[in-house]
Amino acid sequence: MEVEHTLRRKWVGIVSRSHANRRSFNYFLFTLPALLLYLGFFIYPSILGVLYSLTDWDGLSKSYHFIGLDNYFAVFKDVRFGQALIFTFKYTIIAVILKIALALGLALLLNGNIKFRGFMRSVYFFPAVLSLITVGLIFNQIFYTILPKIGEQLGIEVLSKNILGDPDTAIFGLIIVNVWSGIAVPMVIFLAGLSSVPNDLHEAATIDGANSLQRFFSITLPFLIPMLNVNLVLSIKGGLTVFDSIVAMTQGGPGTATESIAYLIYAHGMNEFKFGYATAESIFIFIMIAFISFLQLKWLNKKEVGQL
Repeated sequence: MEVEHTLRRKWVGIVSRSHANRRSFNYFLFTLPALLLYLGFFIYPSILGVLYSLTDWDGLSKSYHFIGLDNYFAVFKDVRFGQALIFTFKYTIIAVILKIALALGLALLLNGNIKFRGFMRSVYFFPAVLSLITVGLIFNQIFYTILPKIGEQLGIEVLSKNILGDPDTAIFGLIIVNVWSGIAVPMVIFLAGLSSVPNDLHEAATIDGANSLQRFFSITLPFLIPMLNVNLVLSIKGGLTVFDSIVAMTQGGPGTATESIAYLIYAHGMNEFKFGYATAESIFIFIMIAFISFLQLKWLNKKEVGQL
């Protein structure tokens, strides 16, 4: 009897493992299409890019030569790359600060009890559905034609000057456009985070005499750290890879005043046919963004609720 019970238990175990294995295989089949697409459109091109960065390929010819790390050494010596790096960091810092601050302010405003709250949320989200190229072309005409005419009629010297035509002010024209078009997604993410803040904590803090600013920094902000993490990563990545608006508005000009790293990579690869060199630059940017994101996430994760 005991032997029969033991055999039955072993058989049940074998059948259970068989069902579990079949279930795992079915799950794998469901994920296989996505896995193949990921391998084909991300992993394989990435590996190929690393290989091309070690060559002198011009992007057109069938033959090329292996030159090792020469492209990477050339990147560090390239004065033009250094200028593009400085511009990109300057642009990113200003744009990220403005975008996060304005998105958080709008989220707090639209999370309150205001009239037409749903309609206002739709209005502020509208720029997110527009192509950045389209937005850039529209603002290009505003900066070149509309604002100068308004400035001339009103006698305002600042407005009568084309902001994109001056090397010192062109960066601010790009920032205005990118903040206007890129504020919607961070705002929605902050709105989602605000819904997770317990009202009981705010009520208790109000009873204890805390003002609105104290409640924000002590209660609201710690709950928004995960959303702040996401928004910072997205905003920093968007700033360091800014390209569309530059193509639509300045083409890297005046001169090279608004030449970002992404635009420089495009110019080297597509205009100057230095594809291997451009690939080395793109890998450098990938490493830089990954490193900055890692430091930022590590620092902000310590400030989440329960980690303070």
